Amino acid sequence: MTSPTRISAPEGIAPGNGYSHVVWGTGRFVAISGQCALDEKGEVVGAGDARAQADQVFENLRRCLAAACATFEDVVKLTYFVTDIAHLPAVRAARDAVIAPDQLPASSAVQVSALFRPELLVEIEAFAVTEPAVHA
Repeated sequence: MTSPTRISAPEGIAPGNGYSHVVWGTGRFVAISGQCALDEKGEVVGAGDARAQADQVFENLRRCLAAACATFEDVVKLTYFVTDIAHLPAVRAARDAVIAPDQLPASSAVQVSALFRPELLVEIEAFAVTEPAVHA
């Protein structure tokens, strides 16, 4: 498998601000359920702090991707659910710490009235395309 192809601005479309409009790849499709700022014990990390929560979410996504033999380089789509659109700069800063600017996936951001626990500010789901896993 080659790295996913990313097009930030297809003809006639204004460039995305911090995302690619189109991403595709060939290989095994991996879907990662929405991840929130919960640690391995199910406790909320960073209550009231969007950046701390986003950092934990991206760590959880990294662990889920690793379980599928994938990395952030394989991610083709992220969907952000935030309780306040003002949290997006913190989410982007956490994303930029783990995803290179030339490998930005397609993205959507949605403000929601609440997540499944009132302390949670951010939830992110991911889709990746990677090579088939090799099992010994």
